[in-house]
Amino acid sequence: MTMEMDPEGFFREYSDDENDFNQEKESTKEFIVYLIDASPKMFAPLDRDLNKKNETHFHVALASVVSSLKNQIISHTYDEVAICFFNTKEKKNLQDLNGVYVFNVNERDFLDRPTARLIKEFDCINEKFSSQIGSHYGIISGSHENPLYNGLWVAQALLRKGSNKTVDKRIILFTNEDDPFGNIIGPTKADMIRMTIQRAKDIRDLDLSIDLLPLSRTEDKFNVSTFYADLLDLDDNEVSQFITYAVERMDDMSNQLRKRMHKKRKLRTLVFSIANGISIGVNTYALIRPTKPGSITWLDSISNRPIKTERSFICSDTGALIQGPSQKFSVYKSENIVFSVEELSELKNICNGQLHLLGFKPLSCLKDYHNLKPSTFIFPSDDEVVGSTLIFIALHQSMLRLKRFALAFLGISSNPRIVALVAQAEISSSNCQMEPPGMHIIYLPYTIDIRHPEESIIDDAAVRTKATDDQIQKALSLFKKIYLKDFSVCQFSNPALQNHYAILQAIALDENEMPEVEDETLPDVEGMLRSSIVDAMNEFKNAVYGENHDQEEYESIETKKSATDTLKKRKNNAVSENLLHQYSAFEWEDLAENGKLKHLTVVQLKCYLTVHDLPLSGKKEVLISRILTHMNK
Repeated sequence: MTMEMDPEGFFREYSDDENDFNQEKESTKEFIVYLIDASPKMFAPLDRDLNKKNETHFHVALASVVSSLKNQIISHTYDEVAICFFNTKEKKNLQDLNGVYVFNVNERDFLDRPTARLIKEFDCINEKFSSQIGSHYGIISGSHENPLYNGLWVAQALLRKGSNKTVDKRIILFTNEDDPFGNIIGPTKADMIRMTIQRAKDIRDLDLSIDLLPLSRTEDKFNVSTFYADLLDLDDNEVSQFITYAVERMDDMSNQLRKRMHKKRKLRTLVFSIANGISIGVNTYALIRPTKPGSITWLDSISNRPIKTERSFICSDTGALIQGPSQKFSVYKSENIVFSVEELSELKNICNGQLHLLGFKPLSCLKDYHNLKPSTFIFPSDDEVVGSTLIFIALHQSMLRLKRFALAFLGISSNPRIVALVAQAEISSSNCQMEPPGMHIIYLPYTIDIRHPEESIIDDAAVRTKATDDQIQKALSLFKKIYLKDFSVCQFSNPALQNHYAILQAIALDENEMPEVEDETLPDVEGMLRSSIVDAMNEFKNAVYGENHDQEEYESIETKKSATDTLKKRKNNAVSENLLHQYSAFEWEDLAENGKLKHLTVVQLKCYLTVHDLPLSGKKEVLISRILTHMNK
C-alpha cells in the first residue's frame, strides 16, 4: 500500500472567495425558458421611427435572446436555458401539444447550458423559420386550441429539472399581443382566460417566475391591463410602472457587455449564534468580486465534449489498483503518523457552529487596512429559524445607533477567521432602494498579515515644504471640477476581459470580423479640455510653480539642449583631432608600396578609411584591398 505524504494538508488554508465561487455551480444556478410568440402579428414591421433596418418584432426578440445567450456563456457559466416558440404550425415538445415548438440542436438536452452551436443555429433561424417551423395564429374562433396555455405548460415541464432550493427558475415571455384571445367571444374566451391564468398561478406556486417583455414600447400599443396584469398578478402600482420597467429589461438584454457578472444570489446559509443559546439564520451574498476569465476546460479532440478526469493509485509493491482511499501521514520524530479521512475531517472541524458573536467595539477601532479582501453581505432568513428577522433587525438598529461593529468568529473548517460585522443602513432614492439594509462580514487579518513599512524621517525641517492656503484652495477647486458624481466601480468594464471574450466569441461562432471593444478606462480627453477645467488646472499650476513656469521650463530645456549640442561638438572635434594625429603617424604610400599594410591593426586601417570617408565593414583583408584600390595600387 502507498501512502500520500501531506504534512501541510491538515491545516491547509483555502481562499474563502474560491469557496464562495465554487458554490455557484450548486447554489446560484438559474434555469430560463425563453417563450417566444410566433404569431403572424409578430412578423409585422416595426414603427417607421424605430425601424431603420426593416426589422420585425420577431427579429427583435430573436436578437435579444441571442445577445442574452452570448452573455450567459460568459457571465453565468452554470445557467441552463431552453428556447420555446408558441403559435407555430409545427409542433415539437415532449407533451406533444399543438402550436408549441422547442428549438434545440444535436447533442444537447432541451434544457441545458448554452453552446456555440446553439447560438449559431438560432441566430440564423429567422431566415428559415417559415419553411421549417412556420407561423400560425393558433387561437381560432370555434376552436379550443390555446397555444399560450400549451406554451406555459411545456415551459413548466422543462423547468422540472433541479431543486427549487438551489436553482432560480424563470420563464421569459416575448410577445406584442396584449390580448391573445381577441378573436374569441363568449364563454369560450372566458374559459380560455380562466385556464391560462390558473396555469400561470400554478407555475408561481411552484416557485417559478414569469417575466413578460412586451415588444411594443408605448402604453397605447400594449395594454397590460387587458390580460397580462391578471396573468402576472400585478397590482395597480406595478401596472403603471410595468412598461417602463419592461423596456429597460429589453434594452439590458440587447446591450449586455461581456462581463463576468456574479448575481446577488444566495451563496450559503449560516447559523449566527448570538448569546444564551439564541441563534438565527442568515443568508450570505457576494456583492462585489474581482472579475477573472473562466477556468480552462479540457475537451475531447473529436467530440469536443468536456473530459472527465479520474485519478487512481497503484500499489508500489504489488502493482495492484488500490480501491480504497489512500492514507495520509505526517512525519513526527522519525515516525510516520497515519491519519484516516475521517480523522482529517475531525481535525479540521474546530467548532460545531458557524458564526459566533464575541462582542462589540467602536467603529473607530476598525481601520481601512483591516479589510484584506472583498466583504460578504449577510441578510436574515426565516427559512431555517423562525423569528430570525426580528432579532437581526434589533441587533442591526442597535449597532447603527451606538456606532458599534460586532466582533465574531467565522468557524468555517476550510478557513476559520475572526471577522467584523458592520451594519449598513438602507439607502433609497426616488422610491427605489439603492443599498439594502444588512451587515457586511469584514475578514480581519492575522498578526502576520499586518506589515509595518519603514517611515522616512527627515531631520532637517528646512527641506520640508508645506502647501500654502492659496495652493490648497486651488487644488480643491481643481478636484471639484474633475469630480465624478455618482461614481461606481461597476460602471466600467475590464477592457482586457472584454477583448478576451470577444476573441473567444469570434472563434466559437466563426465570425469573420472581430467585435469592437470600447475601452471605458481611457481618460475623457474632450471632457478634460473644457474651459472651466483648463482654467482651474492653470490656476493650480501657477499657484505651485509660478506664472512664468512654462517660459522658465522652456528656457531650461533650450539651455540643456544647447549645452548638449556644444558638448557633442567639442567631443566630435576632439575625436577628429585625435583621428588626424593617428593618420599622420603613418607613411601610407610607403606601407602600400612595400606591402606592409598587413602589419597594421584593424583599428589603424580604419583610421585611413575614416579620413577618406570609405566604408569600414569587412575583415582585415577587405580593408587592405579597399585602401589599395583607393590608392590605385
